[in-house]
Amino acid sequence: MSDNFIRLDDHASTDRALAESVFAKARLSRDPRFDGRFFVAVKTTGIFCRPICPARLPKEENVTYYQHATQAMAEGYRPCFRCRPDSAPSSAAWKGVGATISRALSLLSIIPIERVADIATRLGISERYLNKLVVNAVGISPKQFQNMQRALFAKQLIQQTHLSMTDVAVTAGFQSLRQLQRAVEQYCASSPTQLRKKERAEQKHISLFLSYRPPYNWPYVRDFLATRAIEGMERVTEDSYERYFTCGNNLGFFKAVHDKARHGFSLHLDMPDLSRLHKTIENIKWVLDLHGDPLLIEQSLIQAGLPKARLTKGLRLPSAWSVFESGCRAIVGQQVSVKAAIGQVTLLVHQVGAKPSETQSLNPLNVTGKDKYGFPSPEAVANDSLEFLRMPQARKDAVRRFAHLFVGDNVPSHENILAIKGVGPWTLDYLKMRGERNPDIYLGGDLIVRKMAKQFPVEPEKAAPWRSYLTLQLWQLSNEQKEV
Repeated sequence: MSDNFIRLDDHASTDRALAESVFAKARLSRDPRFDGRFFVAVKTTGIFCRPICPARLPKEENVTYYQHATQAMAEGYRPCFRCRPDSAPSSAAWKGVGATISRALSLLSIIPIERVADIATRLGISERYLNKLVVNAVGISPKQFQNMQRALFAKQLIQQTHLSMTDVAVTAGFQSLRQLQRAVEQYCASSPTQLRKKERAEQKHISLFLSYRPPYNWPYVRDFLATRAIEGMERVTEDSYERYFTCGNNLGFFKAVHDKARHGFSLHLDMPDLSRLHKTIENIKWVLDLHGDPLLIEQSLIQAGLPKARLTKGLRLPSAWSVFESGCRAIVGQQVSVKAAIGQVTLLVHQVGAKPSETQSLNPLNVTGKDKYGFPSPEAVANDSLEFLRMPQARKDAVRRFAHLFVGDNVPSHENILAIKGVGPWTLDYLKMRGERNPDIYLGGDLIVRKMAKQFPVEPEKAAPWRSYLTLQLWQLSNEQKEV
């Protein structure tokens, strides 16, 4: 497989035959590494599939290829009920179509949906220009793209959960069951009742399957999360990651169980507010880095100068739950070991963290009584003296000032964060890497990174836009040397 996989929309019509021949070979191989890179529409059935669909392969003359699922749907094809293309892993974070388009599609995918005009304002462009960019990229308008995302999310909930149709409609952002009905019929060529093949059950417990593009190095992700797990809030087992998280005024809980054979995670969610479901699922995908394209990342690390034989196959970037949490972890962890830092962050969570209400029942995390915590809110940290933390007063003050910046759901600028006494470039870069999920942060000021970069001479700029993974790989190489 080519490391720089061909794109249909990167080629003129004269080269399209060559591009489609590459897709044809990829389709016939059914190699799971192509999953999410393109979709296959069958003219004779009106259905589109993932390249790994187990159905009998159609003849090439009956096939049309699309870069995005929304493009196939815009042409009138409905999603396959067997391979469920709506659950395919997302395209790579860096698609080569421009940062604005990538950001736009990400914002347009958020549920509940925002006004297109507001999204254009956030991007710093006009609504008319946003419309032009999106139409050129995926062939449909921003509003159509949003409606398709809602319909696909609703389809996933209908087929994979026991939620009532009313809950599905509300969770997917529809105003009524009639709206849900119309959207599913329009984009999926089916009715909600036909999509659901199991009996309806009224419950708020959600079970879904989240796919990734292999290879995926679960042992690396597992150990990374286990080393940083906070007792009572997180738990890592041989094949799963569990966590409590704040959900409005209560706590939510999820458990993600790795399934190597199916290239994904079985996700079990328990949360009191279904309006936050889509955002929560997307957050879990980022925590486990299910959007990563391992082959593109590997190629970039090789171009930077790392020997292929020393690379960690399927390297992923486990992120923090939020920017605020990542910043607190980074500030508390300054100038101490990871183990010592986690000890202090655990104290912070146990002293001022969120707890379930007396009437709330949650899945147990193998702890007893009230030992269930969500990470504390900015308000809770900002208004506490933090006397219980065993660290210099200057660092406690830095944590409280950092928390003040986030009070009231505020999103502070990097300049404001860096202006906090005691917060330096390393801390800000770590926050960008794990909190903002930026894939292109090279921690050149990190002591271990500097040491390993001398041993394995690298040119960081050649790893762009995946320099965060270069940072992780250099850390991993250092760990491997310690184990020898």
